[in-house]
Amino acid sequence: MGTVSDYFGSLVFDDRAMRASLSADVYDSMRKTIDEGRELDISVANAVAQAMKVWAVAHGATHFTHWFQPLTGITAEKHDSFITPSPDGSVIMEFSGKELIKGEPDASSFPSGGLRATFEARGYTAWDPTSYAFIKGKTLCIPTAFCSYGGHALDKKTPLLRSMEVLNKQALRILRLFGNDAAKRVVSSVGPEQEYFLITKEMYEQRPDLRFTGRTLFGAKPPKGQEMDDHYFGVIKPGVAAYMEELNEELWKLGILAKTEHNEVAPAQHELAPIYTTTNIATDHNQLTMEIMQKVAAKHGLVCLLHEKPFAGVNGSGKHNNWSIATDSGQNLLSPGDTPYENAQFLLFLCAIIKAVDDYQDLLRISVATAGNDHRLGANEAPPAVISIFLGDELTAILDAIETDTPYMGTAKTQMKLGVDVLPKFNRDTTDRNRTSPFAFTGNKFEFRMLGSSNSIACANIMLNSAVAESLREYADCLEKTEDFETALHEMIKETIKDHKRIIFNGNGYDDAWIKEATEERGLLNYRTTADCMPHLLDEKNVKMLTSLGVFTADELRSRHDIMLENYCKSVVIEANTMINMVHKRVAPAIVRFAADLAKQASEKRAFLPEISCSYETDLVTRLTSLTNSITERTEELEKAVMGLSDAEDIVSEAELIRDTVLPKMSELRIPCDCAELLTAKSYWPFPTYGDILFSVK
Repeated sequence: MGTVSDYFGSLVFDDRAMRASLSADVYDSMRKTIDEGRELDISVANAVAQAMKVWAVAHGATHFTHWFQPLTGITAEKHDSFITPSPDGSVIMEFSGKELIKGEPDASSFPSGGLRATFEARGYTAWDPTSYAFIKGKTLCIPTAFCSYGGHALDKKTPLLRSMEVLNKQALRILRLFGNDAAKRVVSSVGPEQEYFLITKEMYEQRPDLRFTGRTLFGAKPPKGQEMDDHYFGVIKPGVAAYMEELNEELWKLGILAKTEHNEVAPAQHELAPIYTTTNIATDHNQLTMEIMQKVAAKHGLVCLLHEKPFAGVNGSGKHNNWSIATDSGQNLLSPGDTPYENAQFLLFLCAIIKAVDDYQDLLRISVATAGNDHRLGANEAPPAVISIFLGDELTAILDAIETDTPYMGTAKTQMKLGVDVLPKFNRDTTDRNRTSPFAFTGNKFEFRMLGSSNSIACANIMLNSAVAESLREYADCLEKTEDFETALHEMIKETIKDHKRIIFNGNGYDDAWIKEATEERGLLNYRTTADCMPHLLDEKNVKMLTSLGVFTADELRSRHDIMLENYCKSVVIEANTMINMVHKRVAPAIVRFAADLAKQASEKRAFLPEISCSYETDLVTRLTSLTNSITERTEELEKAVMGLSDAEDIVSEAELIRDTVLPKMSELRIPCDCAELLTAKSYWPFPTYGDILFSVK
């Protein structure tokens, strides 16, 4: 195959491919569309389509598809071949600019949240030229946005692009106030760390709960889990190493910057981390990464689990969203810079983020809310559901000095007056990382650690970009009107710190005392579940901010509210029904069969040796019988709870019923089942145990 540099991006119609196959004029026009957001002329689109087709066919492609990200949370594609009939009975390979720019998939079955009726099947896909086309198998995949016949966004890409644009607009206003007239664009960049589990396909196929729900609904704690911390950063097993090697090759062909790989905390858990890229492309790449991880695993006889909590009692999997903003010239706006004036600019952007996170804690929590992630947040392996910001000691001390107009007791004892030479220069990062913080500053970026491993990163970055853009808009509206920029800047930063310092916390986020302090003393929000937080998407302040910026329409927000709650409800109901089925078909019969055989053995022993008490068998049969009765009762209670969902008046009520009745009944049912697993002979138990699964990959 050659070296990595030889084949990296070989399946991507990237800048290198465009330079090689487009005329200079067409290439320049494409670059302006990509870099500056200029509209694409149809003649340019035709030229690009022709070159793209020739390139794709040369790489073995026979079909093309508009690759998009509907509100299912995964990607979608409809393949069309390049062939067109010729008068002589043969075919020719054609692909036009019209086909490149717009597609029309049958969209009737995609979630719309009421944006259109089921019988309205038409939907449109529109080419996103800022994300390069790529080849997957024998298909040219063209990243696209997806909208309804009426123009409503039915995908995750469209609002993401809108949020990036509003952040760009408001950030440029701030840069102009600092005298930066050179920057043409400000873009957000992301590097999403991806955690996952690898288990053998043999084990997976024997677990109906894994196959139907992605997580184990039963499973007793194994003798050894992650207690010894010996898996974290440990030697990678040969089977896993072979998987990682092929995964890297497939990702690199697609231009995905897979950089870091290692074992994670839990047995069978691993992590892949890419190099940063623009948020739109990073989102596309992460969706592709999750798909390819699962495909490559299948080739190795493995299954890649992306559920946030596939196994109880060991760490679940997250996706750390490392987020920053930079100009088109590469200036990172979250880096303090080399001069005091750059410090002032940095502090204003920092304060905009602090304000955004405090004002829109609810939106950030909503952006990571799923039934799976509810099991993970706050479980001493992931951040709590309460959102706070970690800044480190030095930055916190600087902000305290600004707020109180007192000398900064760090590198220099100077009065904190922004924008003048006495403002001390400070380093990027002089504090260790805080792994318990939901939103931590790590030198020149923020690490948003609440995302679940199966989440699209689009949702979190839409809300983050939008909230920060709103803060910057408020700042710009004020500063553009002032005659004394220096004083107004100083007062603005000072007031932001005073008003929003409650969101800053540098301590242990796992400490119960912090949760009490956060909620009771600081007034921070603590939405433990999706049912708790999702209704707040439609709070007036959130709707006003997101619609005024043009990121969503009110109808689009209502649709997402309904879709996300519906997904939550459906996910849990599938889990509940799977539990019920497993108990009736496998768990209860196995326990009863083992108890009956024990009783029979005891009876035979007594017949042969009347003086033998057979206390072991008798006691065990008694315990198993008691557990069976408990399992039967709790299964009936769970069935009633699921049936009771039909009484819900709306989707919000149904979600609340699931939170308050179904999920507790599922937890209650699991307890006797897991106890019975520990007492039942292995040859009788119908499923692989945690010990079997977590240590199955060699």
